[in-house]
Formats: sequence, C-alpha cells, structure tokens
Amino acid sequence: MKILCIGEALIDMICTDKGKSLSAGNHFLKKPGGAPTNVAAAIAALGGTVDLAAKVGNDPFGKQLIDVMNGFGVGTDFMLTDKQYFTTFAFVSLMENGERDFVFNRGADGYLTKEEVDAIDLNEVTIIHFGSATGFLPGPLQEAYLHLLHKAIRLNISVSFDPNYRHLLFPNNTQTFIDQSWNFLQHCNFFKVSDEEAMLITQTNHLEKATEILLQKTTAVFAITLGKEGTLLGINGEQHIIESIPITPIDTTGAGDAFVGAMLYQLSHRSKAQINELNPSDWRRFIANANKAGARTCEYLGAMEAFAHLNNQIFN
Repeated sequence: MKILCIGEALIDMICTDKGKSLSAGNHFLKKPGGAPTNVAAAIAALGGTVDLAAKVGNDPFGKQLIDVMNGFGVGTDFMLTDKQYFTTFAFVSLMENGERDFVFNRGADGYLTKEEVDAIDLNEVTIIHFGSATGFLPGPLQEAYLHLLHKAIRLNISVSFDPNYRHLLFPNNTQTFIDQSWNFLQHCNFFKVSDEEAMLITQTNHLEKATEILLQKTTAVFAITLGKEGTLLGINGEQHIIESIPITPIDTTGAGDAFVGAMLYQLSHRSKAQINELNPSDWRRFIANANKAGARTCEYLGAMEAFAHLNNQIFN
C-alpha cells in the first residue's frame, strides 16, 4: 500500500572537519537530504511503495534530488521544480559524538502550495507522513500541510507525524512550533518525537511527565526515541521501553528518519482498520525493527549512503 511523504527536500552541506564548528570548518561534502525526503528514501530502500511531495529549485541541485529519489524507487511525480527559488541548503557540522549543528539557507521547499498538493491523487494512499518543522514556518508549505492534514482526516487516511524540531527555525517563537505540533499530535494515528521534543512540546523538564501528558492528550500510538537507551512506546495509556542496538556511531544524520521509514514500511502492509487492531506486542516488534534501521544508519556518513545499505532483511 502506498505512503505519501510531504515536506522539505534539500541539500546538506556536511562539514568533514569533524569536531569543528561551521565557522571553523573548511571542507564540505554535498549530500541530498530533508527529513521527509530521507523517510521516503528509507521506505523505498526497505521495499515499500512511496511518493514524495516536495518542491526544489530549477537548478542542478534540484535535479540531483529528483535523480536520487528516482534511484531509490521513490515516486517523484509530485517533486515539483520552481524557477523562481533556489533549492534549499542546510549546512551541517558533525561533532565528535556524532551530533549535529544546522544552519539553513531556505529556498524552494517552502513554496509547495495547497493547490499543488490538492492535485495529488490519494486513492491509493493509505498513510500520509508529515515530516518536518519547516512546514510550520509561515508561507505556502504551511498552508499545504494543514490542507493535506484536513483532507487525510476527511478521507480516513492514516496520518504519521514527526516534528523534527530545529531551534534555528524558531529562535524567537518556540510557542508557534508547540501549538502547531499539538494540532498534528491530536489528529494523527502515529507520531515519533525525540525525548527533547517530547519535553519541549509538553513544556516540562521531565521525560516521565512528558510521557504522561502525551498519553493523556493524544489517542495516537507514539514513539519517543531515547538514543542509545532505546525507544519508549506509548500505547493505550501504557508505556514500554524497547532496547536499542549497541553501535559506535559515525553520523547520526537520518537515524530518526530511518526509524520512521521502517515504522511506516511495516505499517503500510495493513489497512487503517488493521493498524488500529495492532496490539502492544505487534508495536514492540515494529519498534525493535525500526531501532535496527536507525542503528544501521548511524554507521555511515550521510543519510542517503546509509539508506543504500537498508533492506527488509534486517527485520525479524
């Protein structure tokens, strides 16, 4: 069954001077990226059927993004090119522990319109994934996000959400990110957040309290990723910890997206009614598999290169 991912498609410029800040680094490696783009590639690498709705510039970098998605087997009919705006760039600095620093130079990805997403045929789509906080910035993409969310609800299509919070996107107005996140959290069927995002959105300093709030205020099944500590599953008022896979990380870029892609790939084999009937044991198995996908991704430099090593044989 088909999955539709919507959001940013961009070029990551990765500083290869490991451990240095962006201002101190001198060497950069160009890699295709963007959270929903990564998720779509991961789904396709695992063998799933997925389309990506995104906008890129009418430039060599936009062409590269479309070519890479085609190479993975992602449907690109809704990857549109914009002649007015350049492809979005994200400059990324990798620190010694594998964590990242971001500076965004935003362009075409923010100009996908609600009219353009409204033209997408959703008859074969069973899950729509909203995968980036860039969709919460003012502009056409924000309107397209909301329009597609309401349409998915109306058509009884399962909704997946990953906020992908970046402080640089909301330096002076975190509240708008929180408010918009709640709108999606309360209307989706599955969501993934990091432990930091869970505490930010619930405005608490304790993960346990954040989990309680999410269990009380949402009806979705959710996953809170905890890094090397594993993943917290929230379902039916209960929480479960699923252990992670021990690794030595090279680059954590795309690990969360691989996790989401693996979850959606597994869910895509079921109808919405069947997803609603899954029990905690099913969800724990899915998350254990998704943990493997996320861990595998951390062993390579760059998300797309990592996804090329993904396949569904990593699953139980």
